Amino acid sequence: YSKRWLERLTPAHFSIYPSATGYTNWFRHEEGAIPSLEAMGFTESAISAPPREVPDDLLAKYADRRNIPGVEGTSRLSVHLRFGTISLRDLAARAQKLGPVFLNELIWREFYMMLLFHYPRLVTENFRKEYDRIPWRNNPEDFDRWCAGRTGVPLVDAGMRQLRAMGYVHNRVRMVVASFLCKNLLIDWRWGEAWFARYLLDYELSSNNGGWQWAAGTGTDAAPYFRVFNPVSQQERFDPNFDYVRRWVPEFGTPSYLSMPVADLKASRQRAIEVFGKARLNS
Repeated sequence: YSKRWLERLTPAHFSIYPSATGYTNWFRHEEGAIPSLEAMGFTESAISAPPREVPDDLLAKYADRRNIPGVEGTSRLSVHLRFGTISLRDLAARAQKLGPVFLNELIWREFYMMLLFHYPRLVTENFRKEYDRIPWRNNPEDFDRWCAGRTGVPLVDAGMRQLRAMGYVHNRVRMVVASFLCKNLLIDWRWGEAWFARYLLDYELSSNNGGWQWAAGTGTDAAPYFRVFNPVSQQERFDPNFDYVRRWVPEFGTPSYLSMPVADLKASRQRAIEVFGKARLNS
């Protein structure tokens, strides 16, 4: 998808769209008063929105730093893209010059929008119908521990606590916590998707749905059930000094921190592969 997208990209796509002139068949109406945030159902939060501007240096170094949750290596612009408070065309034009990896993330966002447009059933259904037969465990106690960041798996707990505190989770950690819920705990991705929808400031149905189905292996990938993130190896690779974990799990390394993970990582990984494999064979 991204290759075809880039093949068709032209400088004209970055131009200002003439929405106010040149079109006679658009619906027009008299300008009215803008409703207040309260009237639209919003309430004030203690969480601060990230800035709308990011330096060129961040986009240029995005590929090198985007996977490290303990540093400020991502743009945090997803909330502004969600609410239209920045120009997607301007951002894409900057990314094309400074950071093709960042541009590719914008293409992923577009991909999930196109996917949901053509397959609206994905709001509640698996893209790959063979996984409708997965016997999810859906253990409420396991789910509650995951939601609270009390699984005993440091990187997972840090991510879930960041979600509650900031309305945001670092993208690398989003993949880890989602994989842990769907694969290691065998809990339906729709439970996790709904929990993220409740707390994410940058919640967008298409991206949230697409990301969760990707992590669960029920989405558009060719061989998804083999992919089970190991939160320990992810920790060693992307947060080796536990900078991110210690920020969100201050009791980590003390007797008060849970020493028994909610699931055996090796055994639960094998169980997930077997369950998904059987679902494919029986489809």
